[in-house]
Amino acid sequence: MKYKRILLKLSGEALMGEKNYGIDSKRLEQYAQEIKRVKELGVELAIVIGGGNIFRGVQAENAGIDRVQGDYMGMLATLINAMALQSALEQVGMFTRLMSGIKVESVCEPFIRRRAIRHLEKGRIVIFGAGIGNPYFTTDSTAALRAIEIEADVVLKGTRVDGVYTADPEKDKTATKYSSLSFQEAYAKNLNIMDMTAFTLCQENNLPIIVFDMNKPGNLDKIVLGEDIGTLITSN
Repeated sequence: MKYKRILLKLSGEALMGEKNYGIDSKRLEQYAQEIKRVKELGVELAIVIGGGNIFRGVQAENAGIDRVQGDYMGMLATLINAMALQSALEQVGMFTRLMSGIKVESVCEPFIRRRAIRHLEKGRIVIFGAGIGNPYFTTDSTAALRAIEIEADVVLKGTRVDGVYTADPEKDKTATKYSSLSFQEAYAKNLNIMDMTAFTLCQENNLPIIVFDMNKPGNLDKIVLGEDIGTLITSN
C-alpha cells in the first residue's frame, strides 16, 4: 500500500450526479462504496467536501448578499453535504466522525487537531465540514490545511476528469493529459488545479496532490495501491 493516511477532496458539484442541483442518492451511494473499499485496505482516511451543489460564497455578491455572509452560507452548504456523506458511509458499515470549522454542536464536533488524528488512528473516517471556519477561504484551502495538520501522505482531488490537461478536455478535444507535474510547472503553465492558497500550502509542505476521476469505479483503490492514476503534482 503506497499511502497510509490520505485526505480526499470531493467537490459539491460531484454529488449532483445527473441532477442540476442538490444531492443525487445514487452518486452518494457510489462514493460511499468506493470509500468503504479503500478504508477496508487499512488506509486512514479524511474527507473534505465542497458545497457548490447547494451554494457558493462567490454567488452571494451577485445576489446582493455581503461576501462574508455569503461565505458563511457556503460553509453551511458544505456541512449539509458532509452530513449526507456521513450518513451514507454509516449505512455501509463505516465508523465516522464529522468535525466542523464552525461550532454546530448538535450535529458535529468542533475541529481539534489532536482529536482528529486520534479518530484516524482508531480507524474512523473523519469528515471535515464548514471549511476552516473563516470567510475568503475555499474548500481547496481547507483540504490542503487539514491534510497538513493531520500529517496526511497525499491530497487526492476527485473530479469529473481523469487528471490535469493542457486545456479543459470537456471544451477542447485536442487537450492532452499530464501524467505528472511539478508545482513549478503548474504555476508556469497557469494550470487551474486548486486555488493559489491551497496550492502554495501543498508546495511549501512538500505535500503531493493527485487529481483523478472519482466517478470511475476502482480509481480510488488503484491510487492507494500505487497505480499511476490521474495526474501527480509534486515538489520535484
